[in-house]
Amino acid sequence: MTQFIVRRVLYMIPTLIAISIVTFLIIQAPPGDYLTTVVAKLEAEGAYVDRSQLDALRERYGLDDPLWSQYWTWISGIVTEGDFGRSLVYDAPVADVIQDRMGFTILLSLSTLAFVWAVAIPIGMYSAVKRYSIGDYAATFVGFLGLAIPNFLFALVLLYVSHRYFGQSVGGLFSPEYEDARWNLGKLLDLLAHVWIPVIIIGTAGTAGMIRIVRANLLDELNRPYVTTARAKGLPERRLLVRYPSRIAASPIVSTIGWLLPSLISAEIIVSVVLSLPTTGPVMLKALESQDMYLAGGFLLILSVLTVIGTLISDILLARLDPRIRYGKR
Repeated sequence: MTQFIVRRVLYMIPTLIAISIVTFLIIQAPPGDYLTTVVAKLEAEGAYVDRSQLDALRERYGLDDPLWSQYWTWISGIVTEGDFGRSLVYDAPVADVIQDRMGFTILLSLSTLAFVWAVAIPIGMYSAVKRYSIGDYAATFVGFLGLAIPNFLFALVLLYVSHRYFGQSVGGLFSPEYEDARWNLGKLLDLLAHVWIPVIIIGTAGTAGMIRIVRANLLDELNRPYVTTARAKGLPERRLLVRYPSRIAASPIVSTIGWLLPSLISAEIIVSVVLSLPTTGPVMLKALESQDMYLAGGFLLILSVLTVIGTLISDILLARLDPRIRYGKR
């Protein structure tokens, strides 16, 4: 196991270098840059564009430098100083822009993950144990329905129903009176009253998919010879289910750690825009639309690094959880 971890960590170094290069090339792929987008917008509105000021900004941010020079400046700042550059849109350090919305993003993502696991695991186990029952068919129908409905469409429907029939909006995480207020018990309770709505919307598709995965894996384990042997020895059904098949069927849940860490940063971008959530998702979307290369590149690089780290953690946990998984040479 130790050799496997060391080997995987060493593999991560060239992987992250390649990811950083691809990320930077993707950001630079669209024609023009941030200043080109700004100039086009100002000219469309009939505003005057000061070319000397634009040239000064290009020189300041090195937009006319060769790609390799821009990449080296960016990646060397990240490695040596933890400096992801300065956001052109927000005129602030990229780290500060991301940090301002990080708390709400992590809260929303962890709450959604807890919701998905709390709902999907019991339903998936019930569907597997009570296969082809009415409850199994109902769970299957709800699962397919949850996978078929896009989250942003669900959010729009909920916005309309809430406003049309209940006279309130589900947008944001706070009521207007608590939006800029200091933290107190009232603001905390108001947050709890609003956060469950985006949690359900974002977690719907994940819950539906997890139900199908848990059901399929547990059904596969229930047909194994060791389960038949345990039943023949008189082991109670509930104890048998919890002690053996459920442990092996938990592998897909552990494997979700690979996408859990990046989801803590990105959350659901489109849902966050529809519901006006103060998370990092809308900031990332705005950075991509405006070609803010440092902000967008910083986001993509952080997501990639977290994905690699999450995959390593999930692989280690899977090896500990499932004795059938072995790494390295025999």
